[in-house]
Amino acid sequence: MEKLIITAAISGAEVTKEMNPAVPYTIEEFVREAGLAYEAGASIIHLHVRYDDGTPTQDKERFRVVMEAIKAKYPDVIIQPSTGGAVGMTDDERLQPTELNPEMATLDCGTLNFGGDDVFMNTENTIKYFGEKMIERGIKPELEVFDKSMIDMALRLGKKGYIKSPMHFDLVMGVNGGISGELRDFVFLRGSLPADATYTVAGVGRYEFSLAAAAIVDGGNVRVGLEDNVYISKGVLTKSNGELVEKVVRLAKELGREIATPAETRRILGLTK
Repeated sequence: MEKLIITAAISGAEVTKEMNPAVPYTIEEFVREAGLAYEAGASIIHLHVRYDDGTPTQDKERFRVVMEAIKAKYPDVIIQPSTGGAVGMTDDERLQPTELNPEMATLDCGTLNFGGDDVFMNTENTIKYFGEKMIERGIKPELEVFDKSMIDMALRLGKKGYIKSPMHFDLVMGVNGGISGELRDFVFLRGSLPADATYTVAGVGRYEFSLAAAAIVDGGNVRVGLEDNVYISKGVLTKSNGELVEKVVRLAKELGREIATPAETRRILGLTK
């Protein structure tokens, strides 16, 4: 069994300081939260960016400034920008951070109801377009799937050459409109992945740590962070992304998994940059 890769999703596009004061908005806050997560054991920082007032943005220059600031202090960390952006953004707007040639970026593999009238649009042509751009730019996609059909879409488009193998999936579970985060659902999604794939599990809200434990035991990898969950335990706000990562590290230690360094993560995922 390989060592455990921990990803920290430090901000997201939807959570706010009203939900948890640790949510980063400014460049200094992004560096702080990335650093706390990295020092606790995260080798990948999954990155959305904000303007100083908390407004989410896919602006390439804002990504550049934040990424350079993080790398200046933590040069070996892997930064994985999101191409999800926020509801209502265009495809090219969402793809802006890939112009900075990161090692990895997310690629969402289907459309999802986000509650109320919000729809997170990812048509088949959008997925193809994003896949082509990531191949062109030498970026390893993390295939974000919120349901079984999105795994099927990724596999179908992989056969057509829009996504390279071996694939790396992020099983995002417990989102309103997507698959639930019960163990039954984890087993179903996990069993639907190709044999040569790697995967990370991102349990949202109350599912974060139960799914982390399942992935640790199964040989998968774990994503935690303020994007997915603002609590360290029921009713108790977490102090930082670092505290969430620390809890995963404790779980891994109890369950017999060592933590992967950034260099080991690059080897496991086949990153070439």
